Amino acid sequence: MVNIIRTDPVQELTRFDPFWNLDSFVPFPRMSRWMKDMPTEPVIKLDVTEDDKFYHVKADIPGVKKEDIRVEIEGNQVSLTAEVKRETEEKKGEVLVHSERFYGKQFRTFTLGQDIDRTKAEAKFLDGVLDLVLPKTGVTPAQRITVQ
Repeated sequence: MVNIIRTDPVQELTRFDPFWNLDSFVPFPRMSRWMKDMPTEPVIKLDVTEDDKFYHVKADIPGVKKEDIRVEIEGNQVSLTAEVKRETEEKKGEVLVHSERFYGKQFRTFTLGQDIDRTKAEAKFLDGVLDLVLPKTGVTPAQRITVQ
């Protein structure tokens, strides 16, 4: 019996997973040396659930202050932006040897099945988790029809 594994080589290249073995990527062996040292940008991880009236979104955004998070809603599209700022604290006689922490902006946009009522949307941020409660509008969602 043969096991079939579905892969997307383009996705593997674009996300720069630090645990992915770049030495096994044969078409560009010279690239693997410098790609190992490239910084990886964290991705905002999401859990989206829904009930009859609301979408509930939990987004992991560690290391960010709530003032540096922006949530935008347009119709049924939700955009999250978070900015991690580098603190410039230098101590006399100290030299940075190695840093793995990310500094910069993170973006995440996703589309939901129904439009959101922006006026009643709620956002809370506690312990690195953004909790969104997004009320659905009264508009009925698109329905599938049978083709005759």
